[in-house]
Amino acid sequence: MNELRTSTQARGDRSRARLLDAAVQAFSAKGFHGTSTRDIATAAGLSPAAVYVHHRSKEELLHAIAVRGHEVILDAVTDATRADATPAERVAAAVRTYVLFHARSHTTARVINYELAALTEEHFREIAGLRRAIDTVMREVVEEGVRSGDFDTPDPAKAATALLSLGIDLARWYRDDGSWTPEALADFYADLALRAVGARP
Repeated sequence: MNELRTSTQARGDRSRARLLDAAVQAFSAKGFHGTSTRDIATAAGLSPAAVYVHHRSKEELLHAIAVRGHEVILDAVTDATRADATPAERVAAAVRTYVLFHARSHTTARVINYELAALTEEHFREIAGLRRAIDTVMREVVEEGVRSGDFDTPDPAKAATALLSLGIDLARWYRDDGSWTPEALADFYADLALRAVGARP
């Protein structure tokens, strides 16, 4: 009985993952409002009814995608800024990590940054909280650099927001078949970030 329950749960997890992946692709290509639950189910290779087995609505799918994406970003940026390094190294690491996510996962990044208006008010507040947390991590490391004399920027909060905005916009235009690799862009943006915060040589 336990084996049967485990097998059923595993199938459910696989179906849920397929639905989330299909929803990301559909929302990115058609937008939230241009995508039907049938579009998502068909792309996932499941029946339309399967969507409602795992999610109560199309909006709940978007919410799940947004939560997962923002939590991944928050964890990655937090880890990058925890390193025992100079403020400049930590800012560079955080921006590099942030850019790599937005380039490598640009389809997901487009959805979680440009389809949020379709969320319910409650879900939007939750995602806004995660976005503020990401902003806080970046702002605190910039502020630390200003206090230590490593950075020279009159407004650390605006500088941090500007750095994050660059990464968000990258997801809008980045394509896998372009001439710039995620790694090359990450290095370029990290250097740009240090210039933006007035990192001293």
